Amino acid sequence: MAPESFDAVDVIRTKRDGGELSHAQIDWIIDAYTRGQVGDEQMAALNMAIFLNGMTRAEIARWTQAMIDSGETMSFATLSKPTTDKHSTGGVGDKITLPLGPLVSAFGVAVPQLSGRGLGHTGGTLDKLEAIPGWQADVPNDRMMQILEDSGAVVAAAGAGLAPADKKLYALRDITSTVDSIPLIASSIMSKKIAEGTAALVLDVKVGSGAFMKDLDTARELARTMVDLGTDAGVNTRALITDMTTPLGRCIGNSLEVRESVEVLAGGGPADIIELTCELARNMLDLAGVHDADVEAALKDGRAMDSWKKMIAAQGGDPDAPLPVAPHTHDVLAEHDGYLTELDALAVGVGSWRLGAGRARKEDPVQATAGIELHAVLGDKVTRGQKLMTLHTETPERFDRALESVLPGITIGETAPAARTLIHDRIS
Repeated sequence: MAPESFDAVDVIRTKRDGGELSHAQIDWIIDAYTRGQVGDEQMAALNMAIFLNGMTRAEIARWTQAMIDSGETMSFATLSKPTTDKHSTGGVGDKITLPLGPLVSAFGVAVPQLSGRGLGHTGGTLDKLEAIPGWQADVPNDRMMQILEDSGAVVAAAGAGLAPADKKLYALRDITSTVDSIPLIASSIMSKKIAEGTAALVLDVKVGSGAFMKDLDTARELARTMVDLGTDAGVNTRALITDMTTPLGRCIGNSLEVRESVEVLAGGGPADIIELTCELARNMLDLAGVHDADVEAALKDGRAMDSWKKMIAAQGGDPDAPLPVAPHTHDVLAEHDGYLTELDALAVGVGSWRLGAGRARKEDPVQATAGIELHAVLGDKVTRGQKLMTLHTETPERFDRALESVLPGITIGETAPAARTLIHDRIS
């Protein structure tokens, strides 16, 4: 075995003392950690030094590239159509990928969505789609190319070969309290997205109680960092900063969110889901070279629904099969008259997770039918005894713990709150 070209202790010391890592140091330590030559305890120390001292734009770009270089990359250059993708930083009721992929593909643009599973209070797109009878998340690369050529949209599990350094690093960050570092978040997301090979990318950076970023300034910093990384790597990248103080739509949970997505594709559904889906679609299409697309018309006239049915069937799913329904429900009622002045996204997300819709560890199973259905949303006028929400689960012993989370997140006041701003900013 060739001798190692650097010493991990020196690399850690450079960053601990506020220095800038060289390209060669970054390339070496990412490669050596992926190979197992640098131990978890040393990489944990470096992560903490980065967490405390930050990184320059050049360091973040090189760190991201080193993670891309740790594995395979994909290319869609042989497709006859342009490609565009969307990534959300995660939220509560964030089912936007489901109607968005079919909507964009209805305009002749391919949407390769390599997605993940839920962890904690934010749901995973793959878990949602697996509520559809027969649907399969694992799609070999050659089959993915065929589906994108034929029907235009794929939502699949990312292969283990894409940015394996990120998978190893993320697991370490998770157990060492170094997850919420902007350089490490940005490089984690963008290494996978750039390796995935899409030509254009729109980022949906969530801000608010139910999001990773709690305030606008840090959300803007993360968005700017990721847009810069994409641009530097030759990916046409744009970001929207969107609200996650209260859940998106009226359904939280896997089969419940699929049901609501189908309502949107059928020309109905909640106003906030329609607004965000259409805004993201316009931006994705614009970056892919399709300008001034009437995306609202494609939702209303059935084109997006046709794309959805093709997309689901191409991955073994039955788009017309009934979705599973929870055997146990519990209603939450308004205690007095007034306006719903707070419906906290985190409280509802944790409640849904406790009902069985999410997982605490990657290997945990999820219930397809668990979740929360909202009958009133922020700003609605409500009367005493009115149904505010229904909890769904297969295991009714979970209701008490879910209610402990949900009830403190509901406030009924005497005056209506200010109207919600769904899209706070755009960064390109």
